[in-house]
Amino acid sequence: MAVDEKILVVDDEPLVSDIIAKCLEAEGYVCNIADSAEAALELLKPQKYALVVSDINMPGKSGIELLSIIKEQYPDVAVIMVTAVDDRKIAIKALQLGAFGYVIKPFDLNEMIISVVNALKRRELILQSKEYEHRLERDVKERTAELHHREDEICYRLTAACEYRDEETSSHNRRLGLYAAVMTKELGWKQKDVDEIRISATMHDIGKIGVPDHILFKKGKLSPAEFKIIQSHTSIGAKILSNSDLPLLQRAETIAIAHHEKWDGTGYPNGLKGKDIPEAARLSSIVDVYDALVHDRIYRAAIPEEKALEIMEKDMGAHFDPDLFEIFLRVLPQLRDIRMRITEEATIKPSFP
Repeated sequence: MAVDEKILVVDDEPLVSDIIAKCLEAEGYVCNIADSAEAALELLKPQKYALVVSDINMPGKSGIELLSIIKEQYPDVAVIMVTAVDDRKIAIKALQLGAFGYVIKPFDLNEMIISVVNALKRRELILQSKEYEHRLERDVKERTAELHHREDEICYRLTAACEYRDEETSSHNRRLGLYAAVMTKELGWKQKDVDEIRISATMHDIGKIGVPDHILFKKGKLSPAEFKIIQSHTSIGAKILSNSDLPLLQRAETIAIAHHEKWDGTGYPNGLKGKDIPEAARLSSIVDVYDALVHDRIYRAAIPEEKALEIMEKDMGAHFDPDLFEIFLRVLPQLRDIRMRITEEATIKPSFP
């Protein structure tokens, strides 16, 4: 038993509160006395008490009202109720409100001591349980964060395989992930999903690793047969990412296979239309086209943003989901900031957030 545990005795009868206090002090506890609920609340503010022993029937606020306030404002403080009325309903109410004990006057001092010891022991066990839960929660968060970091690094390194072949894709992929995160945050996605798409969207073109160099890096116009091979990067990417039990890679697969589908159904590889195209792929398609237009590509120079937006607006409702395009325009200032921050300088191994 800790001899320095502080107990507050609350009773409008000084004789009763004095007897209780002296009895408990003889057992090694430190006691203070208050003659009303209001006075007790004033003492509770600056001082930390382990236990309050309170009468129920007092002028002003009752002991039951005091109990309710303590449980709301000082949940770690144990409370024992004392009353001269042996009323089963009041006893049940007190216990339902969180009282740790209920003592009837006139009481035997040993009964009071036993009630106090039991209440303090129960409080100690509850505090230990809370601390264990908090520690467990911290451990789970730390391990989850570590797991997510490992998943992120694996995905970045997987994406880097493409970037060794095509340096311009490094910054493009990083920007696309950040763009997608901005879009989904504006759409009200859960933070967990926003964090996931920030990584998974960077893998949208991972299937290009399966496209021959003479086609992937061709500066002139592609023949229909060559364009057909370029189109296959969506299916190749989905195949690379398929059969994973990680939600992040499952979303990456969805984006890889469908980011060239079009709102009007004329896209590839499956000719999906409207909302049959997953939302993650629909929004990735918008920011993918935007970033491709405003940056240099092997087959053409960058287009000024104003002109790029004119081109994209003409495709709203045909290529792009019109509702998501409005979201894109709304967050465009944030996307510009990302463009300025993430340059076209190749970064084979991006820095981890």
